[in-house]
Formats: sequence, structure tokens, C-alpha cells
Amino acid sequence: MNVEKEKPVEVRLQKFLADTGIASRRKAEEYILQGKVKVNGQVVTNLGTKINPDKDVILYNEKKVEIKEKKVYLLLNKPENYVTTVNDQFNRPTVIDLLHSVKERVYPVGRLDYNTSGLLLLTNDGELTYKITHPKHHIDKVYLATVKGVPGEASLNKLRRGVVIDDYKTAPAKVKMIRTSSNSATLQITIHEGRNRQVRKMCEAIGHPVINLKRIAIGEILLGDLPVGKFRSLTQKEIDYLKNL
Repeated sequence: MNVEKEKPVEVRLQKFLADTGIASRRKAEEYILQGKVKVNGQVVTNLGTKINPDKDVILYNEKKVEIKEKKVYLLLNKPENYVTTVNDQFNRPTVIDLLHSVKERVYPVGRLDYNTSGLLLLTNDGELTYKITHPKHHIDKVYLATVKGVPGEASLNKLRRGVVIDDYKTAPAKVKMIRTSSNSATLQITIHEGRNRQVRKMCEAIGHPVINLKRIAIGEILLGDLPVGKFRSLTQKEIDYLKNL
């Protein structure tokens, strides 16, 4: 069976220059005719020249020209049983598997445990990722935790004061009882730290292990009614909020 080789993606040189923001396409044609553009070290003055942006080196006035990566900001409602990594050594499904229509390479901001669901941000903006994940910025993260049994006020106050997990005392948490049943309760827990399995360990420390855990907010960014496994782009208002933290 003959397998057709995939043709390299080629574009006209003036279109590439326009796409990078150097100039309009017409102005880019003038630059080419003036001998200001090189392709792989050679001056090119032919307006019909096509280049492969992934392989060819383009210089304008002796400076390398590249298409700037488009910044992408996504909010995903992570399902349980997905890992918050780009690749997984055990071949478990990753959150990236859910982003079928996203062409850009994005990365999770922080993490959610394999069996925790809810709000997860993904972006290719490294500066914003640092801002959101660095402990010094104290960004509130809000969880709904369904726990075994019904904690009394004394137990809830322990969480509010901070509990010892892994030889470390957590910062005071905001805790609100949302609902109860005969053998379980749902708590809204707000923390600004992000230690490994922190909410689960906090609940274990007061004798009420987590049955189900879901993150519903990061700062003013809310999960809302986004279906499980679906994602959306952040609004410009949400992006501005995160950048101004």
C-alpha cells in the first residue's frame, strides 16, 4: 500500500511576516523587494517565495522573526479518575486528553488529585501560572468536601484554627456546613495553601475522612454549571483579574 507523505506546511514569505506582526502584507512585500529579508541566511527578493515556518530561519534586518505563541487560558471541570499532568507513566487518562479541540500546548495550573473533581485552570502563560501557584500570593481555593459522619462544631473549629498534617500545622481555613445526612456531611472548605492532598488530610485529622471532593472556585474564578469533562475559555475579565492578583 502506498502511503502519501504529508506535505510540509508552506506559506508565502510576506504572509508569514504579516502574521508575526512585522508589518502589513503589502509593507512586507516592500521589505522583501528591498532585500531586508533573509531565508536560511540568503537574501530573498522573490515575492513568490514560500517558506516552512517550522523549519526555515527568517531574518528581517538581521533579527530572527518568529510567530509569537497565542496565549490560551482555559477552565476545565475535571472529572474524577484523571491525572493532572501532561503525560502519565502508568497510561492513566490525563486532563489534556479532554482538550481535543485545543491546538496550543497548555499545562495545568497546580493540581487536583486523581480522585478529586472540579475547577482546574490550564494555560501556556508561565508567568500567570507562577502567580497563581506561588504560596506567597494567598489565593483562596474553595472545595466542597463530602465526609463520613457529621462533624460537630468543635471539630469544625479545629479546621478553622489549623490542624497538624505531615508534621505541619495548616493555616486557618474557612469552613461552612452545607448539608448533612444520617451518616455524612458536605462542608465548604476554603484554604489558600496547596499542599499535597491537603483537604483530605485535614478532614482525616478531625476523624471525618473525605468521601467525595470537588473544587468549585479559585479566587473569584467560579466553576459554575460547567458540565463535568467540559472546558471553556476564561473571559477577558477573568484573565485580567488573575493577572492583577
